[in-house]
Amino acid sequence: MEIKKILIAILSVCVLICASGCSEAERVNHNISRQAEYFECERRVTVYNARTDKVIMLIEGYINIETDTENKELVVTAKVGPSKYKKNYVYLTDYTLYVVDDISGTHTDPWHYKIYFDFKLPDIEVK
Repeated sequence: MEIKKILIAILSVCVLICASGCSEAERVNHNISRQAEYFECERRVTVYNARTDKVIMLIEGYINIETDTENKELVVTAKVGPSKYKKNYVYLTDYTLYVVDDISGTHTDPWHYKIYFDFKLPDIEVK
């Protein structure tokens, strides 16, 4: 019982130090990361072939990402239903890179999820 009280006291001190010593940006970054862990923000992961400058994969939805450096892969988990999830693995090489965009917004479908492979952007002419 005594150990439990000590742990609670230590945790309380850590929370107070962070609350008073963390910058606004640190708190916001922490909160956004936490929201992503609970599938509360919509994101888009774009995977590029850095050698050819082509998009080779795009995943969009309420997703969380993790990097597995041991296996050189990006793990993308998407919530696609009330208790339904999809997990995708992107193997990272010397010639692949990825970008994660926060595209939060509202959708009529709360289980919005899209995945594209080797997609080509249309030519756009600006006048």
